Amino acid sequence: MKHISSRDNPFYKRLHRLIDGKRAGEAVLEGVHLCQEWLRHKGLPQAALFDSSKLASGGELAELARALPESSCISCEPALVRGLSQVGHGQGVYFLVGVPELSPPARIAENCLWLDRVQDPGNLGTLLRTAAAAGIAHAYLSTGCASAWAPKVLRSAQGAHFAMAVYEHLDLAQLRQRLDVPLLATALQGGEPLYDAVLPQRCAWLIGNEGQGVEPSLLDLADMRVFIPQEQGVESLNAAVAAAICLFEQRRRCI
Repeated sequence: MKHISSRDNPFYKRLHRLIDGKRAGEAVLEGVHLCQEWLRHKGLPQAALFDSSKLASGGELAELARALPESSCISCEPALVRGLSQVGHGQGVYFLVGVPELSPPARIAENCLWLDRVQDPGNLGTLLRTAAAAGIAHAYLSTGCASAWAPKVLRSAQGAHFAMAVYEHLDLAQLRQRLDVPLLATALQGGEPLYDAVLPQRCAWLIGNEGQGVEPSLLDLADMRVFIPQEQGVESLNAAVAAAICLFEQRRRCI
């Protein structure tokens, strides 16, 4: 297995650039669970980097390394690995993977999630994770959303990317023409209470920006608007929490 002992190593610098958000068709997965999920859903990574000390201790890291061709595995000095980590106590493993390049289908006829300018990476990852848990296999992200393959989004989603098709940088107003199911938007104004609404078995759920909600011209294209009843005088729910309530209410009724 190759070993990295210098921060000037070209591969190490490449990972650093990707983790800092400078990506071009590639992403870095950090942590045992994310790497295991990639193997389960997508297959082998382009390369895998391991903390040499933690790898020598055996356990899950050694098991993960045994599942990979030795030619794709690289060990690295612990201090350098810590320099890559985005969390307080990293697990000592990173996969370099190719980001799938997906184009939206010609017609959209399944339950799906539409996200309009969701900018917080943690929110975006939680929305994808929630949608996957609710059985939704497609997410459509507008221009202005956080990058779906950014490290914080990947950590929050915890593998949802690998079980879903995630389409990015879309004009959702134009995409509306391809939709063969109703478009349901979460909106405080002009909506009906979620628990009183007649929810379709299949639809596109439209969730808007954390502060501004759904863009008005896009909201006008919705077939139905719903809101979640809550106590007066309390701030509206976080976008990811609101989406979870809606998605699982539909799942409870329709599945």
